[in-house]
Amino acid sequence: MTLASAVPHATLQANKRLLRKSVSAACNALQPPVIQAQSKEITARVLALPAFQASKSVSCYLSMPTGEVDTSSLVLEILRAGKSLFVPKIDKAAGRMDFLRVYDEEDLRSLAPGTWGISEPAETYKDGRRTNIQDQDSQPLDIILMPGVAFDRSLSRVGHGKGYYDKFIASYTDTGRPTPTLVGLALSEQFLLAAEIPMGEHDWPVHFVATPDEVFSSKEPGVEQGTAAEAAN
Repeated sequence: MTLASAVPHATLQANKRLLRKSVSAACNALQPPVIQAQSKEITARVLALPAFQASKSVSCYLSMPTGEVDTSSLVLEILRAGKSLFVPKIDKAAGRMDFLRVYDEEDLRSLAPGTWGISEPAETYKDGRRTNIQDQDSQPLDIILMPGVAFDRSLSRVGHGKGYYDKFIASYTDTGRPTPTLVGLALSEQFLLAAEIPMGEHDWPVHFVATPDEVFSSKEPGVEQGTAAEAAN
């Protein structure tokens, strides 16, 4: 996790709001074919990442209709590769995000719109309870493919301001489980120069950022040949 920022909290939050507004405006102005073309390149780079290929259990968000990387092809490829797929489910009342398992393509197609109109799994599946990655008997989560409003070359991330991912990662690792490999998915307009994103003490950086042009980590060149552990060190 990042060190506590020397910037006062109110100033930090104000700077984040300005950054979100600027980057979101640029992304919302993109035409769907542009987002689809970028998303296709990002999907290919994620699938080629050694940390992804070695993974058995993957979390990936289900994308909004506009303004961010489209993950519809990526989640299908995760299932077709035989990996366990976990997707977010938001509990707004509790201020919490859970990761629930999606078992196959038919299950994926059956998901209904939930928070903000994004598809989410129900708590149950067929005649039983759907697996939650926080269950004691659940397999470890190897990798999280993360959305964000913006990422930068210091591997900092700013989300939509609710803190769901930061809270989840903290609660997950507090159980003694290892930190999953964190991979941010970024359109070109969402990937900024180093140190442009203000970070607070509870903000988690990522290990990799996958863009249409590269997979960036803190250790270049040759990041796509590296491992998650190397990127985290």
